[in-house]
Amino acid sequence: MSLRILIVEDEPDIASVLQDYLRVAGYETEHVSDGPTGLDRLLKDPPDLTLLDIMLPGMDGLAVLREARAHTHRPVILITARIEEVDRLLGLDAGADDYICKPFSPREVVARVRAVLRRTQAGPDEAAAAGRALVLDEARWQATLDGAALSLTRREFHLLQVLARSPGRIFSRAQLLDLAYDDDADVTERAVDSHVKNLRRKLAVAAPAHEWIRSVYGVGFAFEPPSAGA
Repeated sequence: MSLRILIVEDEPDIASVLQDYLRVAGYETEHVSDGPTGLDRLLKDPPDLTLLDIMLPGMDGLAVLREARAHTHRPVILITARIEEVDRLLGLDAGADDYICKPFSPREVVARVRAVLRRTQAGPDEAAAAGRALVLDEARWQATLDGAALSLTRREFHLLQVLARSPGRIFSRAQLLDLAYDDDADVTERAVDSHVKNLRRKLAVAAPAHEWIRSVYGVGFAFEPPSAGA
C-alpha cells in the first residue's frame, strides 16, 4: 500500500507540482488549501506525512502543527517563505520534523519526504541495525563506535547523548545549550559549534563516509545514524 502524503498549501501551482512529483515517486497525495481543513484532515484521518505551509488562510501552519501535535505524532515537514531564524525555531518548538524553504526544488522535497519517512517508519529491527554502531555508556562517560573508543570530553559526550537520543530531530543551538550544558553557564553558542566540529572529526575516524551530524542552515543540528545496510 502506498504511503499517503497530505499537502496543506494555498498556492495551487506549488501544490500541483508537489503532487505530480510525489505521485511519480510512488506516494498517494491529498491537497487542501487552508489551515482549518488541514487540521481537520490531520486529526480525523492522519496521513503518513504532511507537507504544511506556514502562511495559510484561516489558521497559520504553526497553529495547525501545535494543535495536531496534541493528538498525533505523524511526521510533518514545514514549508515556509520566511527565512528568519526565529520562524524556524518556532516551528521546531511546535514539533516540526524538518523544513523546506521556498523557493525549493521538487526533487529536494521528495528526497526530504523519503528521508523523514525512512527514519519514522523504521521497524524495530531496522532501527536497531541503524543505531547499533554507536554505544554511549553514561556511567563511565564513554562512547564507542564500532567498538572503537571516541575519547570524548564530558561536554562532547553530553552533546552527543542529547543528539543521539532523538535521531533526525533538529535542535537549535539554544536548545542544545539548555539540554546539554544546563550546568555550564559559561558555554556559548559558538562553543556548541566547536564541540559539534570535534564530534564530527572523532566520529569520522570510525565512519569516514557518513555524516553523523547534519547542519541545518540557520537552525542547528540533527543526528543522522546510517540507514540499515549502509
